Amino acid sequence: MTSPSLADLPPLREALERHGLLARKSFGQHFLLDLNITRKIARLAEVGEGDTVIEVGPGPGGLTRALLETGAKVVAVEKDSRFLPLLGELADAADGRLTLVEGDALRADMAALAQGGPAHMVSNLPYNVGTQLLINWLTGPFRPLSMTLMFQKEVADRIAAQDGDDAYGRLAVLAQTICTARVVMDLPARAFTPPPKVASAVARLVPLAPAPDKALVAALERVTAAAFGQRRKMLRSSLKPIGGGALCEGAGIDPDARAETIPIEGFQALAAALLKA
Repeated sequence: MTSPSLADLPPLREALERHGLLARKSFGQHFLLDLNITRKIARLAEVGEGDTVIEVGPGPGGLTRALLETGAKVVAVEKDSRFLPLLGELADAADGRLTLVEGDALRADMAALAQGGPAHMVSNLPYNVGTQLLINWLTGPFRPLSMTLMFQKEVADRIAAQDGDDAYGRLAVLAQTICTARVVMDLPARAFTPPPKVASAVARLVPLAPAPDKALVAALERVTAAAFGQRRKMLRSSLKPIGGGALCEGAGIDPDARAETIPIEGFQALAAALLKA
């Protein structure tokens, strides 16, 4: 019996109903069933034939279908075993280009999933673990070619924020030290099933070359934790546990300034000064 092609697959909503699948709140699931939207995300990810893509939390496979349509090979990591039969039907139609991995992405070895080669990461991330996943990928050993990821809009704005913005904080400093980062697409709640209580957005991150030194990144995490942990205080006070005013002077930063006014380069200078202390 000949396997169906991607074009032969039923609409996602119909496939969900046939399998009796509903979103689980405990997993932060909100399904993106509009293939026009998922195809746009695939275009924004700039993936194509022969590329390897790691997708976390494919759920019913709407974004997975769009990625496969580009000719890419997809490794999909799904924690919710209820979706594996539905995703298996998609794999049968994908000519060997879809590999399913049942597991928790928070514990997954991304380099192993990419089989030691280069890979892009494209995902509609579960809301409840999206930020932690990004931090793991930014600071972990695996260096993806790019990351095109959907978050709550508030989180996406924090990733791409600049000094002086309300959303500016630790996540912006860390993400933009390691990558270029920008918001490339906004989505209203009504685009999802079930609709979440918040809007969503897609952020695109491309790692900078050369990669920043791991020790600098670790120091940056310490500096930003202290500075933004008490963001309304002057740096001489918020950074007191790791050097305070002396650290600021070593980095050429005004110790009377507050964290939200310091550009990313300033935090990098503080981290470098901490390494020398």
